[in-house]
Amino acid sequence: MFAVTVTSFDDTNPLTGLTQGEVPDTVVPEGWVRVHMRAASLNHHDIWSLRGVGLRADRLPMILGCDAAGVLDDGTPVVVHGVVGDPAAGGGDETLDPGRTLLSELHPGTFAETVAVPQRNVVPKPDELSWAEAACLPTAWLTAYRMLATKSGLRVGDTVLVQGAGGGVSTAAIQLADAMGFRVWVTSRDEAKRRAAVELGADEAFETGARLPARVDAVLETVGEATWSHSLKSLRPGGTVVVSGATSGANPPADLARVFFLQLNVVGSTMGTRDELEALVALLVDTGVRPTVDATYDLHDARAAFERLVTGDVVGKLVLTRD
Repeated sequence: MFAVTVTSFDDTNPLTGLTQGEVPDTVVPEGWVRVHMRAASLNHHDIWSLRGVGLRADRLPMILGCDAAGVLDDGTPVVVHGVVGDPAAGGGDETLDPGRTLLSELHPGTFAETVAVPQRNVVPKPDELSWAEAACLPTAWLTAYRMLATKSGLRVGDTVLVQGAGGGVSTAAIQLADAMGFRVWVTSRDEAKRRAAVELGADEAFETGARLPARVDAVLETVGEATWSHSLKSLRPGGTVVVSGATSGANPPADLARVFFLQLNVVGSTMGTRDELEALVALLVDTGVRPTVDATYDLHDARAAFERLVTGDVVGKLVLTRD
């Protein structure tokens, strides 16, 4: 079958190890199911894999991709949950299983004609969502949903600051926060991305690092070092910063005096559970909110999509499709 794989690592030029071509057909272990991919979305996790982060050399070649929507062997349409873990080992939460992994780290990923996943890792795809829209949900949108619905402590009418407009998680967070009844502020260095954020549902958009009109109840942080100080300074006393990424660096000054004096909450968040994915799908059906798809590419043209992702000139999600 045709697949998109990583065959070598290069931290400086990650696309060096991106390979497209024929690979052995999918092997389906007992208790797993085969999904025939109809759409799969790109994530920055795929770029990190090409750089050798979270993926060992002895696992190469590895099929890339964490997200997908497709059909089972019997034709049932499904969305793939990319977290492979045991809820029991995580106290009821598979994301807390010490042995949990994502597709494309230990098990082959979704950028292929077919992918095998545990039976519990598929949820029904509703007719209301297109294949491309459904494929955007399992990583970026699920991450944003968990940050907002499970980790932030926000209530209807509260204000949330989303650091960094344009990326998959931040775009999802803007749309979801608006649908969930929160006031949404967003930051970006790019004027066009600030305008796009307002069109997506943000109430106001500000320059990165700008002084805000008021302090916020929660901050969604995926940027890390470049925005961390601003995130803490933007919180009201007792507010919460939810961290699910650190694309600009993972070791900013902690500013612990501010944290304890203002009793700020610093909460980590990674991906989401199968139950949260089902709740996210239901929310989109109920509200009419849909993922922003920047562009779609045929699976055979994956390199062009990866080139777009590396440049960062994207608002929303890039999606690979096949008939």
